Amino acid sequence: MEFEPIWGAIIATYLFLAGLGGGAFAASTYLRLRTPRCVHLIRYGRIIAPITVIIGLVLLMFDATAGFHNPLRFALLLTNFGSVMTWGVVFLGAFTILALIVLIMDLRGKGLKIPVWLDVTGAVLGICVCVYTGCLLGVAKTFPLWNNALLPVLFLVSAVSTGMAAILLVGIFRSPEEFHQSGDFKKFHFFLPIFELFLVACLLFITANSAQSAGWASVMNLVGGAYAAPFWIIFILLGLVVPTILEWKMLFMSTKEVEESGLGHKISAASDILVLVGGFTLRLLILLAAMPITIVQPWM
Repeated sequence: MEFEPIWGAIIATYLFLAGLGGGAFAASTYLRLRTPRCVHLIRYGRIIAPITVIIGLVLLMFDATAGFHNPLRFALLLTNFGSVMTWGVVFLGAFTILALIVLIMDLRGKGLKIPVWLDVTGAVLGICVCVYTGCLLGVAKTFPLWNNALLPVLFLVSAVSTGMAAILLVGIFRSPEEFHQSGDFKKFHFFLPIFELFLVACLLFITANSAQSAGWASVMNLVGGAYAAPFWIIFILLGLVVPTILEWKMLFMSTKEVEESGLGHKISAASDILVLVGGFTLRLLILLAAMPITIVQPWM
């Protein structure tokens, strides 16, 4: 029996953009605390955060059949605080409002005068948004690939990685001087795809060895079935392995002259673009490859 995925590219894009926005704000806060002289990179994160989340929410409303016809359906989500979706609305709403406030203050020239507690609160809410994107899928308990405690952690790491990649990508072209000064930031970002690869391996191992045969079927879809080519080539190779190799070369094997050269900028930009492609591909494949228990259970 064939199974038509219940969610596709639109929801994958929403999950990607929401995570990217939350990760970008958290990354900008990390930059402010660790390298406050990188004022432009910090601002880029503050710009990316609310814009990507708002675009993602608009896409979500398009995907929800009655989203624009009956907006009260979204407001009614606030009536059940035992629901993951209700907490998602709270986190997304609070984060978007706070991120916009911080951005407006920054664009008005206040920059580092923004209270630290406001940035830290925004970073915490951003992390909650990143985690929520994984918890949202976990609500569907009939999908073993989604109903896994590691998925929110994986989405969090991926979101922070893509958020940092987006900031660095803009910084390469808009503020190369600050890009060169953000050594700690780039080194932190270097280790995230490695950790992400480890989490993916653990997620697949746990899912494949679950009590439900749907878990095994989902993993096989990814590693050897219909989605094996994009999984291994686009996500694993191009989205994780190649960026790690490129950044290792630039951070630890290249001279300062090479790192700051035009070629060095192109290599770094390519690495960051691949991280973003990998982040979206991860979410799309997780949605498409997941099999529900009822589809693969044998007839009694």
